[in-house]
Amino acid sequence: MSVILPHRIVRMTGRDPHESGRTSTPLELLFDLAFVVAFSQAGDQVAHLLAEGHIGAAVGGFLFAAASICWAWINFAWFASGFDTDDWVFRALTMVQMAGVIVLALGVAPLFESIDHGEPFNNSVLVAGYVVMRVAMVAQWLRAASQSPDYRRTALTYAASILIAQIGWIVLAAMQTTSVATVIALATALYGIELIGPLIAKHRWGLPWHAEHIAERYGLLLIITLGEVILGTIAAVRSAVEHVGWSQESILLVIAGTLLAFGVWWCYFFVPFATFIELHRERAWVFGYGHILVFSAIAAFGGGLHVAAYVIEGEATIGVVGAVVTVVAPLALFTLAYFAIYSALIKRVDSFHLGLVGGMFLVMALAIVAANSGVSLGWCLVIAAVAPFVTVVGYEWVGYRHVAADVDRVEREIRS
Repeated sequence: MSVILPHRIVRMTGRDPHESGRTSTPLELLFDLAFVVAFSQAGDQVAHLLAEGHIGAAVGGFLFAAASICWAWINFAWFASGFDTDDWVFRALTMVQMAGVIVLALGVAPLFESIDHGEPFNNSVLVAGYVVMRVAMVAQWLRAASQSPDYRRTALTYAASILIAQIGWIVLAAMQTTSVATVIALATALYGIELIGPLIAKHRWGLPWHAEHIAERYGLLLIITLGEVILGTIAAVRSAVEHVGWSQESILLVIAGTLLAFGVWWCYFFVPFATFIELHRERAWVFGYGHILVFSAIAAFGGGLHVAAYVIEGEATIGVVGAVVTVVAPLALFTLAYFAIYSALIKRVDSFHLGLVGGMFLVMALAIVAANSGVSLGWCLVIAAVAPFVTVVGYEWVGYRHVAADVDRVEREIRS
């Protein structure tokens, strides 16, 4: 008979990093859903500005918003991997953080608008969402510090870095500056503070994170972010159909979006990231923070597909070539980030991987050349969407042996 127990307070002493059968919890999956809204807002805003040809404002706003969204998720994911008690206090504080994510999502549009119009940098609503999240997150870290003597210094370092950086973000929001240089300088410094604190804590005192759990958490967020590609495809096709009806371009847009999402998914889950970060836990920070580029790139796919719809509707100034680039550019970023993370984890650049990267870039270049040559936008997007399948075919044909050899090599390094 199953035993059903209430979610009473449990002492937060740290989870076993080698716990058998550790998987993501329903609460973590619910938490991740809040980020769908945030990514969707960022994708809609970047698509609108790109379609109008406002490239600088679109890229700048998206990079800031995407980094903010990813950073909020990463801090919670690693904390939960090490200290999730699933008691009512942990659940309540997680709910508060979810509310903060929703507020953050509401701040994405004002951020883009202020950048596009050259107005004072308006990240006030976004920062307000961060304040809500950070109050709850700091409370979680302080609880861990008070109840887990083994990880007290780690928890206090995390809490301090979060507080210091958050004060800085509030100051930046209050400044209402129009200086791009000032915003970039302060944002870089504040992200540096938020990065250095966790790196010091993990290196000096450790964190009881679980490799399989962390890899699964990142994989699930990647799937949710790929959902944005599907949503972007649906929004793009619906909009195009409403304006010009069903056409060959609309059908090709569906095919391109599906191929892109499926190809990226297939590529990603071929690599046993959990094995690599478990065997070399000191390299996990590359995996953890490198995924900011991976998630951001995938989120941008959806925006690029929406730009394509604007072009099909005749409501964009960016043109066919520009629309193809809005899809190809984030795909290129994903490719570089994905293989860079893999290479960093095994501390070796595989020549086979270089061939795969070259093949993917060749297909992406072909899509741009086709657009320049007058090929329709739909067919150009289908060509671009085939790029991930270069890696898929490469792995399925012979690359799986390289992956297996990499695992064996890393295991031998540990034994020696």
